[in-house]
Amino acid sequence: MFTLNCKGRLIKADKPLVMGIINATPDSFYEAGRQQAISNILQKTEQMMKDGATIIDIGGQSTRPGSDLLSAEEELKRVIEPIAAIIKQLPEAVISIDTFYAKVATEAVAAGASIVNDISAGEMDKAMFTTVANLKTPYVCMHMKGTPQTMQQHTVYNNLTKEVLDFFITKLEACKKAGINDVIIDPGFGFAKNAEQNFKLLKELRLLKITGKPLLAGLSRKSSIYKTLGITANEALNGTTVLNTIALMNGANILRVHDVKEAAEAITLFCTYQNA
Repeated sequence: MFTLNCKGRLIKADKPLVMGIINATPDSFYEAGRQQAISNILQKTEQMMKDGATIIDIGGQSTRPGSDLLSAEEELKRVIEPIAAIIKQLPEAVISIDTFYAKVATEAVAAGASIVNDISAGEMDKAMFTTVANLKTPYVCMHMKGTPQTMQQHTVYNNLTKEVLDFFITKLEACKKAGINDVIIDPGFGFAKNAEQNFKLLKELRLLKITGKPLLAGLSRKSSIYKTLGITANEALNGTTVLNTIALMNGANILRVHDVKEAAEAITLFCTYQNA
């Protein structure tokens, strides 16, 4: 069990949670996951919450390999209005802002977000740790080398899982020093890791539990699944469910997914299996 203090709202997790993905972008790698119209975002968010999502993760910037880098100002134009609209219509929603910009994190939390999800672990904006500490929100700290534009050039490791673990030990110390209380670690499947490395990391996922922090797995419809199966991202739901189940069995506490209902069902079956 773990708890997250989301701006005064305490989430007590006695079982794994689902984080539903809302991409307020025109260029996410998964076509069906792209949402830009406010009405579509509201409808999608409401359905995700009904299907079992505890957290809604909103991002305005595609981070697929080789994607174009947006400025903080451009990102803000995509995310602030949707966050405000969701909080107005669904005030019980727990929103995570997916950003590596401290300015976007600040304005998103002011608009109603209560978790910061940073793929760069403070590397792309050195003000992020201090900002998150001041915002008093939980922080998702992800492993990546380079940037989304360059990460596929950084897939050389002597010992992948050890290097990821060492990375988190260093980052968690920095988070603690900055004053961030709730940290979730994300090994960053697909970020500066090839398919073989992603499967290796998934197999050894439990070793990251040494940190004592909640563990997020973001495997949903990624290329490691669809390229291995010789299909497309649109056809990768079954493969996603299989890898999500493996992640749960190896210690994942949060599943970040496009398809909430299926992930919630996987968690229910996993918990029933565990308690048998």
